[in-house]
Amino acid sequence: MKTAILGPAQRAEALARMAERELDILVVGGGVVGAGTALDAATRGLSTGLVEARDWASGTSSRSSKLIHGGLRYLEMLDFALVREALKERGLLLERLAPHLVKPVPFLYPLQRKGWERWYAGSGVALYDAMSVSSGHGRGLPVHRHLSQKRALRVAPCLKRDALVGALQYYDAQMDDARYVATMVRTAAAYGAQVANRARVVGFLREGERVVGVRVEDVEGGGDYEIRAQQIVNATGVWTDDTQALIGERGQFHVRASKGIHLVVPKDRIHSSTGLILRTEKSVLFVIPWGRHWIVGTTDTDWDLDKAHPAASSADIDYLLEHVNEVLATPLTRDDVEGVYAGLRPLLAGESDATSKLSREHTVAHPLPGLVVVAGGKYTTYRVMAKDAVDEAVHGLDQRVADCVTEDVPLVGAEGYKALWNARARIAARTGLHVARIEHLLNRYGSLTEELLELVVADPSLGEPLAHADDYLRAEAVYACTHEGARHLDDVLTRRTRISIETFDRGARSAREVAELIAPALGWDDDQIEKEIAHYQKRVEAERESQRQPDDLTADAARLGAPDIVPL
Repeated sequence: MKTAILGPAQRAEALARMAERELDILVVGGGVVGAGTALDAATRGLSTGLVEARDWASGTSSRSSKLIHGGLRYLEMLDFALVREALKERGLLLERLAPHLVKPVPFLYPLQRKGWERWYAGSGVALYDAMSVSSGHGRGLPVHRHLSQKRALRVAPCLKRDALVGALQYYDAQMDDARYVATMVRTAAAYGAQVANRARVVGFLREGERVVGVRVEDVEGGGDYEIRAQQIVNATGVWTDDTQALIGERGQFHVRASKGIHLVVPKDRIHSSTGLILRTEKSVLFVIPWGRHWIVGTTDTDWDLDKAHPAASSADIDYLLEHVNEVLATPLTRDDVEGVYAGLRPLLAGESDATSKLSREHTVAHPLPGLVVVAGGKYTTYRVMAKDAVDEAVHGLDQRVADCVTEDVPLVGAEGYKALWNARARIAARTGLHVARIEHLLNRYGSLTEELLELVVADPSLGEPLAHADDYLRAEAVYACTHEGARHLDDVLTRRTRISIETFDRGARSAREVAELIAPALGWDDDQIEKEIAHYQKRVEAERESQRQPDDLTADAARLGAPDIVPL
């Protein structure tokens, strides 16, 4: 399969091609569900388009807990079908679809009461493991184990001795959510989908009752396009209701936004060889290994303010620190926090007033001829959501269409990954890079690592690490723009890499080096470089200011103090 390149020229060509002739399916929304839907449609042989108003995964799909999991707590709610489905998907992603991006991760669940709690929690985790194996795709993960207090403290010395009487350890999986989406978009493009980010739908085209297309504004170039398709799929997540409003029709269901915030702290602040899962009065709290860092999250509160830039308030940060410090021998403080990010879950409304009890299941509807809406769900089950959306859209196509095949379609970079991993020492010797650098690249790009190494061969300076974010090579910033569709400095620092949450300066000190690296690929002059840097610095300061505010209203107002996008 030829690997698709998502550079500036390919984006412009994709927009022009989508406007040339009617597509079978056009997907609106470039998050995990939209990208998955485009991949599903393209691999069924359908002419497919995908448009996204901002950057790929710029909404919910880059701001999750970065877990691929069955949802252990849903077993307690007796939602066995949802857990079984998610565990099957977890196994597929680990074993077949994206082994280069999705990795096992251990979690420790501290037990606080002797006797019944070990039996109760142990039964749940045992059922979780059994359902995973019975799915046919769960044999690659270790099974859970019971630990005494002494053994648990050996595994997680960070815990207070009086915070547990013993523990359970089990496994789930994790990924870089934004990288996963960008890789899936490239996979869809490799199978023939036309894809364009920074292409905002501003209206729908109708003929009588039927929806026949969309009007798209090229946010970068300023042009307008009419893109026609036999079926439009609205996969805009928390913007579902807003997108439906462009049609002038009330939806068959509504989506509410629940805000979840996460903190990122350095690895040395929490001494543990395993992640943690802790109960709170409302939900659960995760402490998740993340390279040289930990992610601590999450909250679950109603949000009805700006959807593009949900803000974390001082109260949100205090909530997480207070709860995690209940079990840590050495408490975390504000000074330990490197990064903070907030995301919005798209929850199907109508079941309860409390967002923590709204449905994590998804719904697909066909409210008008030519229009399919998919909403709700979990990151882990995106592929099932995409399949259901395309199955529904196929009913409106006047042709015979093949069944879904994405269960057997690995993402680009997966094929050959394991062989390259086995040869990582040899690749390091050949390239002159340390084997740890090769491992880093393989776990971010898989077999596409060879494309990135070609950039280093052409310009050896790109094999050096970024000065103020040395986890990443300079080549990765360039590759983000030449191959992965990044259009702005913010795209590179926030989503193609995670520098914006992995450094205490939030990426501010890396801004100039990265902007100057990517300028040639994006055709920037000196003036545009300065605009990009200034925009990013304002975004960082607006986020910092919002995190000093006491509540959602004041945090939202502070975050909106930075403009959304840099005009070219």
